[in-house]
Amino acid sequence: MRLTVLGCSGSVSGPDSPASGYLLTGPDMTPTVIDFGPGVLGALQRHLDPGEVDIFLTHLHADHCLDLPGLLVWRRYHPNPPTGKAVVYGPTDTALRIGNASAEIGGETDDWSDVIDMRVWQADVPAPFGLGHTVEARRMYHPPESYGLRISTAAGRTLVYTGDTALCDEVFELASGADVLLSEASWTHDPANRPPGIHLSGHEAGLIAAQAGVGELLLTHIPPWTSREDVIAEAKAVFSGPVHAVSPGEVFDI
Repeated sequence: MRLTVLGCSGSVSGPDSPASGYLLTGPDMTPTVIDFGPGVLGALQRHLDPGEVDIFLTHLHADHCLDLPGLLVWRRYHPNPPTGKAVVYGPTDTALRIGNASAEIGGETDDWSDVIDMRVWQADVPAPFGLGHTVEARRMYHPPESYGLRISTAAGRTLVYTGDTALCDEVFELASGADVLLSEASWTHDPANRPPGIHLSGHEAGLIAAQAGVGELLLTHIPPWTSREDVIAEAKAVFSGPVHAVSPGEVFDI
């Protein structure tokens, strides 16, 4: 399984990065983009035809989903439109929320069922993902309906993505024994400067990696106003394994 970083800026798109978006590819696997924030559609075009991908959405904050209306335009009006529908997994109200954002008239909802096969996450129930692969969604501690994802390949390799979350028992359980943990690290570890129950610090991302026994920690969702160097240092102080803050265009084989 290959992970390609399309965008990794936290909360907003940054000067050098789209917001959240990660491309998964591999044998017997439909190319799939995890989250689809502002700028991701453009970055995706550097790697493959956007009409070929399925989508996993962790939650519906704007920085994780608001390039999807552009994908609808691509699938409907490209002169060589893709065949079939894209599968989109997401929270309960995904079709309504994205339909509202895509509607031509205020107060209406764009019915995207002409190009999208919408499926709602069933928490803690692994879903088939290609041939022999699975994806499990688990609720995280974040204001809207939010999920972390555990992707397991037929070959026995595991990638866990926290999505957006604060510390909770579920994120430790989801990450347990993962080969690679892709964890948000939105703040430095100073509780006085951040509200509780929203995001992780670099220290907390490292703590999850250490206690869950993961093989490698990839830090992401670092906003433009947060020091990458500081969150990396925090994570390394509590996790002895490899730590790296991802950048757009980077590729990781898992």
